[in-house]
Amino acid sequence: MNYYLGGDVSKGYCDFIILDKSKKVIEQGFQLDDTKESHTILYNILASLLKKESSSVIYAAIESTGSYENNWVKSIQKFQLTLNIHIARLNPYGVSHSSKANMERIITDQISARTVAEYLINYQPKIRFIEEDNFSTLRRQWKYISLLKKQKVQFYGQLESLVYNSFPEILTFCKNGFPNWVLELLLNYPTAERVSRARVKTLSKMPYITNEKAEILISKAQRSVASENNSTIEGIIKSIIEQIIGLDKTIASQKKMMTNSVSKENLPEVQLLTSFKGIGDYSAIGLIIEIGSVDRFATSKQLASYFGLHPVFKKSGDGTYAMRMSKKGRTSPREILFNVAFTAIRDNELIKEIYARHLKKGMSKMAAIGAIMHKILRIVYGMLKNNESYNPEKDRNDTKVVHELGQKKTDNTRRHQDYDIYAPISSRQSRKRTMIKKELELNVPK
Repeated sequence: MNYYLGGDVSKGYCDFIILDKSKKVIEQGFQLDDTKESHTILYNILASLLKKESSSVIYAAIESTGSYENNWVKSIQKFQLTLNIHIARLNPYGVSHSSKANMERIITDQISARTVAEYLINYQPKIRFIEEDNFSTLRRQWKYISLLKKQKVQFYGQLESLVYNSFPEILTFCKNGFPNWVLELLLNYPTAERVSRARVKTLSKMPYITNEKAEILISKAQRSVASENNSTIEGIIKSIIEQIIGLDKTIASQKKMMTNSVSKENLPEVQLLTSFKGIGDYSAIGLIIEIGSVDRFATSKQLASYFGLHPVFKKSGDGTYAMRMSKKGRTSPREILFNVAFTAIRDNELIKEIYARHLKKGMSKMAAIGAIMHKILRIVYGMLKNNESYNPEKDRNDTKVVHELGQKKTDNTRRHQDYDIYAPISSRQSRKRTMIKKELELNVPK
């Protein structure tokens, strides 16, 4: 007998329900708090259920809710020591669409728990149950660094808003973010008025500020249109810059700590990925954290879909739309791959050639980078799947299928009937069919 446990997690508690394979309720919905006593109660409920038949198996699934589900998942993993149970962490996207397909009009925690259990029954072959996670500590550290980066971006946004009112002219030097010399300048001279009273000799002592640049800065400050200039604004600007500098130091130390821990643990996956010119230690760790076990993906297409890199094409009626990157799922995996692609275009000869070829075809730069991201991910998949270091010759796919003269790829959907230009179709479709007819006539051998 197989049983299916569905859990809908909220902050501090979780709603559960147990169904059998035919979706019949075995244990009515119940709610447990996220405490040690409640985890023991859950264990006793599951243990008593399995006592009825020694060969029974429980399949459990809990929806991902931004780490609130972790305590329950870890507990159920511990239950595996004495109970025949498997646990999966489900993507809310799939569960949500399953609920819509069932046309649920009322959503409660108990109904959500049942939806999770039913999703587990319907799609059990496609669900990957959790195995031992060797990257849990790295994943925690990666999330912490990502949080620090987000805080840094927020501080930069606030700093730009303040500087626009206190010394807008200096923003001409900040087209691609705030350089370190600008941060140091504003830390000592936070407003236009303060800069206007500074000496050229004093400013030129700062890194990357020459005498000529110092004169320009002072001249701009003296003719500034700044609307705010007071001690409060000065204090806020100084405080924000100090926070940014502090965050930079913390991020750098966390990255160093992470790479050092990886080198000590000697993770073979990271060593494999860094053999690709363009993937550094930090990017390799990020990719491994996102991919986890490569065995989760049967093909490279599945991995590309997981990263949201698979192309989507919509064609309906007379309208035809070009191929686009789907961008499904989280953005963080694609951010890592984008940075890798950017570096590889500069340093990796194979990727440089492919990128140039795409541009020659007429692709825009961003579209070409998207194609490069897809290519690199396929290379990464092959390296991890075959446990092989990067080999540029193996990944060079220059061979293309060339059709013989006179052969034309036909539309298989029209295999029962040729295109009829006299059908009651739109003018656009009529022009399209007329053009196809002409092309077919030209390709007929005489």
